[in-house]
Amino acid sequence: MTTRQNTQQQQARLLRELHRPGDPLVLANVWDAASARLVVAAGARAVATASASVSWSLGSPDGGGADRDQVLARTAQVVRSVALPVTADIESGYADTPAGVGETVTALLATGAVGLNLEDAAHPPEQAAERIAAARAAADAAGVPAFVNGRTDVFLRGIGAPEGRLEETVRRLRAYVEAGADGVFVPGVSDPATIAALVEAVPAPLNVLAGPGFPSVAELAKLGVARISLGPGLAEVAYAAVRRAAEELYGEGTYAALEGGLTYPELNGLSQQQQQQQQQQQQQH
Repeated sequence: MTTRQNTQQQQARLLRELHRPGDPLVLANVWDAASARLVVAAGARAVATASASVSWSLGSPDGGGADRDQVLARTAQVVRSVALPVTADIESGYADTPAGVGETVTALLATGAVGLNLEDAAHPPEQAAERIAAARAAADAAGVPAFVNGRTDVFLRGIGAPEGRLEETVRRLRAYVEAGADGVFVPGVSDPATIAALVEAVPAPLNVLAGPGFPSVAELAKLGVARISLGPGLAEVAYAAVRRAAEELYGEGTYAALEGGLTYPELNGLSQQQQQQQQQQQQQH
């Protein structure tokens, strides 16, 4: 086993250990090397990409619009930029078939990533389970105990009648866990009672999507949540800042919106620090 493979396995095991109900892994999802370094500097214990954020930065719409190879290349950049475990959102696998999903996961793990989100999206639950099984098989074949996070969009997309969504979500998530998912992700839920019911009903760490108006990290921890994500939240805030500054510049011709931004030395220093770390790693190897 090479040093790189050994390190990747260690990172994968660490990512698994960080999913603790009551002491959740908190993920401020990123989309490039700079955003990854910033969240690490703020105290992140692992790094996660958000498919929407990555897609937008590549000039593509979320929901299957991004080019798989471009997404993988961006993921590799994020992995190289940090020394923490990286998990990537790969939407529904950027493939039409379970075999194709397996190929995507194999390529993803080759970037050094050690976890992935795989959503059911428009796929029927039975097909989604097959795709999760293919992802699990690909990770096993690669010898990487990658954390497979099975996501369902029942609440996010408003699938079915409101009174039946909890039951349908539980049914899907149990099938995904049986197919090989290590954790489950349910975006679109903020009601504490619903979250508590999901924790109780599904035998896997629960991941929820958080944002303004949602229970705090401490409150979600008390409910037994094991993972909290911001999804595209950080990118939305960052791009809003760009729009405000640009509209002010081309409108009033002033620059007040630039106040409070990170300085050139701060941002440049992040890249210089990373270059030094990479040089040290190359020398050690």
